[in-house]
Amino acid sequence: MASLSKAEKAYIQSSLLSDPPLRADGRGLTDFRTIALESGIAPLANGSARLSIGRNAHDGGGSTEVVAAAKLEVETVGDGEGVDGGRVICSVSCSPTAYPLLSSNALDDLQHDMTSILNSILSHPTMRPKNLIILPGKKSWLLNLDVIVFSDAGNIFDAIFMAARAALWDTKVPRTKSVQYRAKKGDRKDATHAMDTIQVADFELPDHLDEGEPLDGRQSWPVCLTLNLLPTLHFLDATLQEEASVPLKLLVLYSFPSDATPLLRGMRLLGTGTSDLTQVKSLLKDGEKYARNVWVALEGKLKDEDLRRNQKARERFLNR
Repeated sequence: MASLSKAEKAYIQSSLLSDPPLRADGRGLTDFRTIALESGIAPLANGSARLSIGRNAHDGGGSTEVVAAAKLEVETVGDGEGVDGGRVICSVSCSPTAYPLLSSNALDDLQHDMTSILNSILSHPTMRPKNLIILPGKKSWLLNLDVIVFSDAGNIFDAIFMAARAALWDTKVPRTKSVQYRAKKGDRKDATHAMDTIQVADFELPDHLDEGEPLDGRQSWPVCLTLNLLPTLHFLDATLQEEASVPLKLLVLYSFPSDATPLLRGMRLLGTGTSDLTQVKSLLKDGEKYARNVWVALEGKLKDEDLRRNQKARERFLNR
C-alpha cells in the first residue's frame, strides 16, 4: 500500500481533475491496464486460475498478481448447511511480499477484510450450485475456494473477484451415482428379528477418470467493479498511488445471467470519505455499464481458455 505526502496526493488529484484528465500511464479514466488470465494452472485442484493486471511493461508500476484454486471435499450435511447442503467457503491470504510495509497484525486484518467481502458474496446461500448436492439432506460437496495475493499494484478487489470467477468457471464437479443397501439394526440372534433392517443411502463415483461437469449456474458468479471517487468524477483500475490519493471508493458486484436483467449482488463503500444517496444511485448505473464490459471480456476469455485446454487434451490423447 502506497504512502503519499499531502503534496503528492494534491498533485495526483489535480491531474485527475484537470481538463482533460491526466493519469501517469496515459490511460483514460475508464481504461484498464493489461489483464492476463490463465486457467487450469493447479493440476491437483478441481479448478484454478491465475490473473494479473498490469503485466505489460508500458503499464508501469508493477502488476497485481492473484491466484485462485477450488478444492472439493465430501461433507455430511448438518443443521448449519441448509436442507440439502452444498456450501462454498472462501479464504483470501496475502503474501508478505505483496505488502512489505504492513506488520503481521495489519496483514491479518487485511486478509480478514478481503475474505469477509469475498465470502459475503460467493458463500451466500442463494449462490450455491445445485450440483454440489450429492444426496439431498445427507451428503454434499464442500467447495473451498482459496485466493492468494502475490502482489498488489492497485485494483486488488477487481482482481480477486475475476480470479475467483475464473477458478469457479474452471471447476469440475465429479459425477456421482446414488446407491442404497440394507443393513441390520443390531446383532439380534432371534430368527423373528432376522429381517429387522434399515435402508442406508450412499454414493459412488461411476468412473474415476471422468473429469466431471462444470459448476451449475456459472452465469451467476459476479464480477467486481471498483469506482475510485473524487468530488466531481470517478475512475477505474487505480494504481496504488492513485488509490492512496482518493478518499473513497465504491465496490459494486454485478452478474449478468443469460436472458435476464443484471443482478446487483452487493456493494461496499471503502475509505474515509462520504457520499450521499443521489450520488450512489448515479454511480450504480455507471458501475453496471462498466461491470458489463468487464463481464463480456472475461466471459470471452474464459471460453477461449476452455477451447485451448480441450485442444491440448486432444493433442495429448493423439500423441499417446
